[in-house]
Amino acid sequence: MTRYALLVRGINVGGKNKVVMAQLRQELAELGLENVETYINSGNIFFDSSKARTLLVESLQGFFEVHYPFIKSFSLVSQEDYEEELRTLPAWWFQEMARKDVLFYTEVLDRESVEEKLRVLKLRNEVLYFGKVAVFWGKLSEETYAKTAYHKQLLKLPFYRKITIRNANTFDKIGQFLRKT
Repeated sequence: MTRYALLVRGINVGGKNKVVMAQLRQELAELGLENVETYINSGNIFFDSSKARTLLVESLQGFFEVHYPFIKSFSLVSQEDYEEELRTLPAWWFQEMARKDVLFYTEVLDRESVEEKLRVLKLRNEVLYFGKVAVFWGKLSEETYAKTAYHKQLLKLPFYRKITIRNANTFDKIGQFLRKT
């Protein structure tokens, strides 16, 4: 049995793409997922499954296609992958910063092309780390945030609508939910 975080992009934002979390938990349990939980209303879902990861991804893609067709991309992170990611993060991630965000790769995204696009950005008072399941992006100063590549260029990149972003606090909360047994 493996514990997973299912991170869905673009739901319950500004009154659009409404998903009732209680209903989604019930539907996912009916799909055969166990111990289904959610955290806040923005698409953080946790569950246990003994299905092979590839079958799980196919099953979830089919489920969303039928029940929530506006959900085009999601990230599926196992507890093991999360813990490995946490162990390999650079020291700067654990220091005080103005802002820290995690850009999770989704199942429909080519990780290498994302990294290629991000590596050529001219960073301004910010740092990047390319992990296994996500890109970790730190902004060093609130005063210069409006001038960062994150603020000025990320939304314009072709893959933007296919990633799902969480802040550092939510990343920590994901770890807490993944460690529940």
